[in-house]
Amino acid sequence: MSSSGNQGMTREGALRLEYFIIGLGIFALILIFQPFSVTLFAIGSGLVVLAGLINNLLPLAQPGVRVRSVITIGMVVAMIFCIVLLIAIAAAHLYGVFFLKPPDPNTQLGKIQLATPPFWKQSLVWGIAIVAAVLAGLITVMNKTKA
Repeated sequence: MSSSGNQGMTREGALRLEYFIIGLGIFALILIFQPFSVTLFAIGSGLVVLAGLINNLLPLAQPGVRVRSVITIGMVVAMIFCIVLLIAIAAAHLYGVFFLKPPDPNTQLGKIQLATPPFWKQSLVWGIAIVAAVLAGLITVMNKTKA
């Protein structure tokens, strides 16, 4: 990219971006199908989802495309992922409320389940919501400053 910022990616930069996107997917599959560690399998499972989302950037791996555009679209994809994740968590909670029998307070497992705070009080859910809001704000600011 040139110092003026008006030029897009070079051919080499676009090729590096393409190789990174494809390489991430291949690396994720290697981690999933390795027979040594469940932890590596879990990391690979998360990376497969991430690689699938990042594949949305492959059409932008072209010479002349501005890096700012790639970053903006990457942020939009990440924001959509966060919103869908929040909807999935809420849907799983509602499924449990409407279709599963309540936990038995007379068992150890039931006591643990009843002591767990509801999903809207979990720090993970609030963290995901904050990330989605920050991404939305950054995208808005980036689009307003794009002159």
